Amino acid sequence: MDTIIDGKKMQYAVVGSGSWATALVKLLSTTQDKLYWFVRDDNNIQFIRQYGRNRSYLRSAALNVDKIIMSDDINEVVDAADVIIFCIPSTFFLSQIKSLTTSIEGKYIISAIKGFVSKDNLTIAEFFHNVYHISYDKIAVISGPTHAEEVSMERLSYITISSKYEDIARKLSDAFTCHYVKTIAGTDIYGVEYSAAMKNVYAVAVGLCHSLGYGDNFLAVLVTGAYNEMVEFLTLSHPDKSRIPSRSAYLGDLLVTCYSQFSRNRTFGGMIGKGYSVVSAHTEMNMVAEGYYATKCIYEIKRKYHIDLPIVDAMYSILYEEKNPDFVIKQLSDVLQ
Repeated sequence: MDTIIDGKKMQYAVVGSGSWATALVKLLSTTQDKLYWFVRDDNNIQFIRQYGRNRSYLRSAALNVDKIIMSDDINEVVDAADVIIFCIPSTFFLSQIKSLTTSIEGKYIISAIKGFVSKDNLTIAEFFHNVYHISYDKIAVISGPTHAEEVSMERLSYITISSKYEDIARKLSDAFTCHYVKTIAGTDIYGVEYSAAMKNVYAVAVGLCHSLGYGDNFLAVLVTGAYNEMVEFLTLSHPDKSRIPSRSAYLGDLLVTCYSQFSRNRTFGGMIGKGYSVVSAHTEMNMVAEGYYATKCIYEIKRKYHIDLPIVDAMYSILYEEKNPDFVIKQLSDVLQ
């Protein structure tokens, strides 16, 4: 469905070529007449053009290449579009964004990145607002319990689009609505973005505990504790009367990331529980587990607000202080309820 804002039809672009970016490209090429896509590897561009598949991620997902205009020049893609969806793992975001020299003033920026950037532990929305001076009027966030694999397989999914104004969020949502994706418009940019990063930390914890031999009973208590921590953090750091944490962008995203077979963060935690080092786990996965990096960011942010988050503390001590996982989780189990 066309997105019309201020009487103008919006042209969309996706920046990034990983799993989630590929799933969004498949989705948007269904709803849009034309879509711009930044793929940094020209060899991959040629492969996609020839076979209609991303050779590195979600290779089974068929892409409508007749609608997709690809380039390995980020400025060419950004300059051509009105709505730019950034979908790069947060770890690589700064290294790829440094090539962006064309103006993004007046464009709508949508973050589909679930993590933090820069030494200041900024979310993507905060980064574009603080560094590029983009008004929050022009910034939106995509989140929800949406594994890329299931979206690419056209399994029914729910995406939340949050923007400062609900009417803008609704208009932007139109581009993501199709027979297998339902969209929800909201205004809680902060809460949606932070919960999307925090749930990755908790999924690492679930994977680790599962590998250590803890069963479903304990994991249920752990996830309950994770939800309570997340709500506590959001309430104390940035209260919002419109926020309903039990909705899919918060609780739903937490549940699917903690329990799904597709959860790379749960997989990463499972490998740490089996004795893998952080480096070896990332190497074997060949994918980024955002929860590892988010653990340090949330740990530092919550200290600034003096918020007690025992599960985050436990994961920080395991992942960054190399404490014994068995001992740390045993201590954690004594404070969970």
